[in-house]
Amino acid sequence: MALTGPAELLATWEAGLDRDAPGRALLLHRAARPEAGTDTLLSMPLGRRATDLFALRRVLFGERMQVRVECAACGEAMEFDLDASRFGAEGPEGPAGADGPSGPDGPSGPDGVPDGPLRLAEDGWEIEFRLPTVADLAAVARAAADPAAALDPPDPRDLLLTRCTVSAVRAGEPVPSDRLPRFLPEKLRRRLAEEAELADPAADVTLNIACPECGEATPAELDIAAYLWTELDAWARDVLLDVHLLATAYGWSEPEILALSPQRRRYYLELCADA
Repeated sequence: MALTGPAELLATWEAGLDRDAPGRALLLHRAARPEAGTDTLLSMPLGRRATDLFALRRVLFGERMQVRVECAACGEAMEFDLDASRFGAEGPEGPAGADGPSGPDGPSGPDGVPDGPLRLAEDGWEIEFRLPTVADLAAVARAAADPAAALDPPDPRDLLLTRCTVSAVRAGEPVPSDRLPRFLPEKLRRRLAEEAELADPAADVTLNIACPECGEATPAELDIAAYLWTELDAWARDVLLDVHLLATAYGWSEPEILALSPQRRRYYLELCADA
């Protein structure tokens, strides 16, 4: 991963101000993998993107993550620290010299996510399916937001099942993927979801937080893209305030101020405050 400087980070932040959450996630992923094109980023499994974003977060803001959750049972506000190295620890390129384990249809990627399709054979069904990608989620979100579907909104699970099925055979007869939602038993739907979760565990990071007041556990999904954008937004506004104060005090340009290390910027700001 190439280290991103403050000017590039500010440009990423500025570009994301008028974008929705998926657009911001794509910008952050591009910052994590500047060598990858948009099509490549959109075709990655969700867990691979999460791994990249956790790695970017560690580079930019360190390993300590502060999380705030409200207890679902009693409403108590809970704050705690997480170690970002626990999630997606291998980063975009994986550990140096590591060979990924073999997946169902060949080698996995460096993060352990299978590169080929997964297979499920059960109860007379033989199904090949792939892991959901960033593009799949975006397509499902667009379909759900389509005004034409307002009266009969599609089931997101059905859309994902149709998009991610490579082939399906029942009792030796092929079943088109667009007909699977009608015929596939709920039991096999759950099995497909379980297999996808096992193959791509980083795609869904859910924490179970025990409340110190009532003892009840609250599940909390950790959306690394939203979390990282919130941090980037706060950082960018702080940096722009620094630029404003130092430019006013010394007449320096924005590039000159951004070229200073954070420590030197802080020292000059202290001098301004003492003046």
